[in-house]
Amino acid sequence: MAASIGIVGCGAIGQAILREADAGKLNVPVSGVTSRTESTALEFLSTLSDPPPYLGPAELINRSTLIVETAGGHVVPQLAKDVFAAGKDLMVISIGALLEHPEILEESRSKGCRLLAPSGAIAGLDGIKSACAGRVDRITMTSRKPPRALEGAPHLVENEINLEGLEEELEVFSGTAREACKGFPANLNVSAAVSLAGLGPDKTQVKIVAVPGLERNCHDIEVEGEFGLLTIHIENVPSENPKTGKLTALSIIRSIRDAVDTVSIGT
Repeated sequence: MAASIGIVGCGAIGQAILREADAGKLNVPVSGVTSRTESTALEFLSTLSDPPPYLGPAELINRSTLIVETAGGHVVPQLAKDVFAAGKDLMVISIGALLEHPEILEESRSKGCRLLAPSGAIAGLDGIKSACAGRVDRITMTSRKPPRALEGAPHLVENEINLEGLEEELEVFSGTAREACKGFPANLNVSAAVSLAGLGPDKTQVKIVAVPGLERNCHDIEVEGEFGLLTIHIENVPSENPKTGKLTALSIIRSIRDAVDTVSIGT
């Protein structure tokens, strides 16, 4: 079966992938799209010059060699089960779901199906992976975001933290990457990616700071070990969705290209 991708979800990231494919820049055909809201997806597909078909989940998996999830962590467990049962590969954008459901990683390995987790809004995972081939003593990450990007996060709701009218920066969370992903599921796929590339979700320390007037989603990562010290600083311009940086969609697009390329650069 020739390589082809099926896209699950038609929000900001799904649409960015589809535009790239429509412009002939993806290097792999899109076999179809499925979404929670069919009418919205069809409306967007109608704006493309050569839109792929809208399909049901089962038919999408059947027609594709790689399924690309862009719909949110809630769909990942069942989607992974269905994709791997069909012997197909899966690319997961909502990486935080892998911390809650580690059985997905085990199933990928046992079934021999690829599970791809792109870097998304973060950088330096190659360096973190390389460092962790040896001894690493600590990995810390601090995320600084405008208050609007954190709105509705379960951690804020449960702890009655109100960011409306915030006038100075406020640390709203400090804990492990696992705790961060539970408390900020729409914001902290980056910490999940860092933890899976490195010391794991319980040994990766995360801080989240709300910063009034900040225009970008900023992340600072420090890795220290026998190799030396690695520091990474990222300032992401938000996409149409303030919770998601533009780099996320670009990372997914590049990861799709790499998934079907015989040449691989970097760790």
